[in-house]
Amino acid sequence: MFALLGAVATPAMAGKTLDAIKSRGALNCGVNPSLPGFAAADSQGNWTGLDVDVCKAVAATVLGDANKVKWTPLNATQRFAVLQAGEIDILSRNTTWTLNRDASLGLHFTGTTYYDGQGFMVTKKSKITSAKQLKGATVCVQSGTTTEKNLNDYSKVNKLGIKPVVFDTQEATNKAYFAGRCQAYTTDASGLASVRNKEATNPDDHVILPDLISKEPLGPSVRRGDDEFFAIVKWVVFALIEAEEYGITQANVDQMKSSADPVVQRILGTSEDTGKLLGLDKEWAYRAIKAVGNYGEMFERNVGPKSTLKLPRGLNNQWNKGGLMYAPPVR
Repeated sequence: MFALLGAVATPAMAGKTLDAIKSRGALNCGVNPSLPGFAAADSQGNWTGLDVDVCKAVAATVLGDANKVKWTPLNATQRFAVLQAGEIDILSRNTTWTLNRDASLGLHFTGTTYYDGQGFMVTKKSKITSAKQLKGATVCVQSGTTTEKNLNDYSKVNKLGIKPVVFDTQEATNKAYFAGRCQAYTTDASGLASVRNKEATNPDDHVILPDLISKEPLGPSVRRGDDEFFAIVKWVVFALIEAEEYGITQANVDQMKSSADPVVQRILGTSEDTGKLLGLDKEWAYRAIKAVGNYGEMFERNVGPKSTLKLPRGLNNQWNKGGLMYAPPVR
C-alpha cells in the first residue's frame, strides 16, 4: 500500500532459463503421462488438460506460440530429479505444494492451479460409505507421493490398521485396483475422478467417498536459482486468474483491448507496460489469454461440470464467488 520514497520500477533482465527457451525455440514441460483432465495425449500426440494449458500459456507468453512446447511425461518418483537436472523448464504435473518439497528439493512452486484433497474410491458393491469404514482394508496407493504419507497418517490417527499396497507407477496402481487387488484406491479426489472415468469398465460401479483427508494444493514448479523465470511463470498464472475476475476471455480478449477499465488495460498492456518488469513485452498476458482462455475457461474445458470429469468448481472458484482463487493485482 505504501511506496518507499524514491523507489523506481526497473526493467527486468532476462534470466538464463528464458534465454535457453528462446534459443531452443521450445518450452520443456514435465507432465503426468496420462491423467485426463490434467494431462493426456491423444493418438496424434496432441496434449490437453489443465496442467497442459499452464505450459501452453507460458509458451505463448515467452515464445508467441502455445504449440512450441516439448512434452516430457514423468511419473511421481522421477519428476523432481528431472526438473533439478534441467531437463525440463517447468513441472506442471498435479503436484502438491508442501514445505518439504518447497524448502529442500531445489525448486519453487509458482502458485496453486487446483485446490484438491485426498480421497478414496471403492466399489459400489462394497457398500462402504465412509473412509472410517476402511478398518484393516487393503488400499492401493502410488509410491513417492504425499498420498502414501497421508494414508499412513490417517490410518494411525484413526486406528484403522489400513494395509497400503504400494506401486511405483500410476498405471500399475490403476490396474491393481480395477483387478480387485485392493479394497480401495486413494489419491487426490480429482485424480480418482479421472481414473474412474478413463479406466473403469463401468464408472458407475465405483464410488468416490465424501471424506477428504488432506489439503492438496496442486500447482506448477520451477528450478531455484532463476528468479526471472520464476516471476514469469508465477505472473502468467496470476494473469489468467485475474482475467477471469475481470471478464476477459479467449473470445473477447481483442475486443477488451479497447476497455476503459484501468485493470483490464494493465492486464492487456494497453496502458502501463508491466511486461518490462518481467523481461517481456507489454502484450505478455494478452498472448496467454488468447492461447488458452482465462482460468475459468481452462477449468470448465478440462475438468468442470461440462467436461468428462464433471468436477464441481468448489474451492477453485474465484474468491468473490466463494472459492480460493485470488490473484495478486497485475499492476
